[in-house]
Amino acid sequence: MENNHTLIENNKPLEALEADRERLIVRTSIVGIVTNLLLAGFKAAVGIISHSIAITLDAVNNTSDALSSVVTIIGAKLGGKAPDKKHPLGYGRIEYLSSMIVAAIILYAGITSAVESVKKIIHPEEADYGTASLVIVGVAIAVKLILGSYVKKQGEKANSGALTASGSDALFDAVLSASVLASAAIYLIWHISLEAYVGVIIAIVIIKAGIEMMSETVSDILGQRAEPALVREIKSLIAQEPEVIGAYDLVINNYGPNKNYASVHMELPDTMTVEELDRLTRRVEAKVYLATGVVLTGVGVYSHNTGTGEAVELRNSVQQTVLSHDWALQMHGFYVDTESKTLRFDVVVSFDIQPREAVRILREEITAQYPDYTVRITPDIDLTDL
Repeated sequence: MENNHTLIENNKPLEALEADRERLIVRTSIVGIVTNLLLAGFKAAVGIISHSIAITLDAVNNTSDALSSVVTIIGAKLGGKAPDKKHPLGYGRIEYLSSMIVAAIILYAGITSAVESVKKIIHPEEADYGTASLVIVGVAIAVKLILGSYVKKQGEKANSGALTASGSDALFDAVLSASVLASAAIYLIWHISLEAYVGVIIAIVIIKAGIEMMSETVSDILGQRAEPALVREIKSLIAQEPEVIGAYDLVINNYGPNKNYASVHMELPDTMTVEELDRLTRRVEAKVYLATGVVLTGVGVYSHNTGTGEAVELRNSVQQTVLSHDWALQMHGFYVDTESKTLRFDVVVSFDIQPREAVRILREEITAQYPDYTVRITPDIDLTDL
């Protein structure tokens, strides 16, 4: 198999795809920075002139959005660094740290906005809206809708959490600006000032968005369960090989956006030679990488009995015993040696029971059924949706 770090679908080198992704993120972020700074300047001027705390806070929010885009660019640049001796799997996880910083910026902006809004509730100032002010806010709403849709779409295209979050935040901003415009209309028509209260609502929405983004980023850093669709696709690709009886124990480790490394076990007939296994392993690694971009760094093997009917009967009996427990989700890798009187298998257990306790229970039950056999059980954690 050729170096799977240099091949990918459409026959385009992975390095070129990473460079394209980085350029996309930087270009989109620059558009966001320029747009948000212009909006912030206009809104700040309008807010100061009209004594509108809501518009002024909206300007602060635009400034934080611009700063978030700067952090996104830095994260993309650092995350795109080539692997080296100290970090052989690259620097992709830096992008998760940049997303964390963006979330912190959003939270700070939300908390600051809340404090200022409460101050205005306690010490209110009369707003003075002009036609120009309302037109600028209206234009800002349209710009934010367009910008948000554009940035979010590009973020999903580049698989950039920070960029996608910035796009979603921009769409939220459009809604918040619309609430500012509505409060201005209410004041002009009924002379009821909702400025400070709208500012509080804006602050709450900003804080909520920051907390959600930070929570999602923490989950990425800690390591989340792999996407079920991706797991199913990889197992299906492996199972398509005629020699493969089953694919199990798939573990996908993420080292940044589009940087997934995995290991898996294949159940194969016990008659296969090492040469045949080598060819199959290389074929599977290439197929999975070209189809999904996931690098199989390790392929283990379970031996499947192809001999006597006694092995089949033992397997069926043991499987029935194992799966009679609700916490036993799957049994695989079963192999029995009738001459040495040993049998072994793996069992996937749920989080409802400690693996050691599950092994103890199963060993006692199976040993009671087959006292002449030495039973070896390996517990597996439910890392993927079975």
